[in-house]
Amino acid sequence: MKTSRTSLILVNGTVILLAAIWTIPTLGLFITSFRTKAAISDSGWWTVFTHPGGFSLDNYNNVIFGGDGLGTAFLNTLAVTIPAVVIPILIAAFAAYGFAWMSFPGKKILFITVVALLVVPLQISLIPILKAYLAVSLNGTFLAIWLAHAGFGLALATYLLYNYISQLPKDILESAYIDGASHFQTFTRLILPLSTPALASFAIFQFLWVWNDLLVAQTFLGTNKDVAVMTSRLLNIVGSRGQDWQLLTAGAFVSMLVPVAVFLALQRFFVRGMMAGSVKG
Repeated sequence: MKTSRTSLILVNGTVILLAAIWTIPTLGLFITSFRTKAAISDSGWWTVFTHPGGFSLDNYNNVIFGGDGLGTAFLNTLAVTIPAVVIPILIAAFAAYGFAWMSFPGKKILFITVVALLVVPLQISLIPILKAYLAVSLNGTFLAIWLAHAGFGLALATYLLYNYISQLPKDILESAYIDGASHFQTFTRLILPLSTPALASFAIFQFLWVWNDLLVAQTFLGTNKDVAVMTSRLLNIVGSRGQDWQLLTAGAFVSMLVPVAVFLALQRFFVRGMMAGSVKG
């Protein structure tokens, strides 16, 4: 009993220590985002605990509504991310249902091809896709980056959803077929509602990936300020105003708000979706 209690204390203490180590830099970043440039130059962020004061919302006001254009970039990022999450989920859900519950020629070969695409680095496909976009004057548009992110995420989405959908009770689907339901009705009325954990799990992955992406955005959106996303604008701030720590930290926290909110809203589905298909029976 004593050994068990000691082990529990040790484990809890280790978890608390790791959480503190992980949280302290974020806390410092958050405090710095409200401090003035002079205060940042004169003292460290931890001094606010002994000498509180000097906080201001000017940093956020300058970043969002000022010349840095982060407010417009925030809206552009939403315009890029939402379709780039919805499109691959819809296509992959249909594909996963077909692989799991429908019979057609070449099904195994097609599924093996989808799985094989998981190991292909997206970096090697950027230049060929860029050339194709330039040939049809598609580069620098939202449609270009929607298609790119949808294509890059489609293989993982199909594989993840297949693992979940293939483990759904067969009796439910057979009952639907006996009642005269078509494949489309079965998919929309049964499969999609039952697959919510897997859908939410992939949505978290894809949302975080697209929201924080810089490489794909720089490649397919270029330097056009009208369609620039937040990561591109933050990169410009680092290049042109790298000495303004108060603006960099404020911009970083603006970019963090939505991903954190999405993760917290969908976290109850996350583990269930990740465990999809890992246990038989």
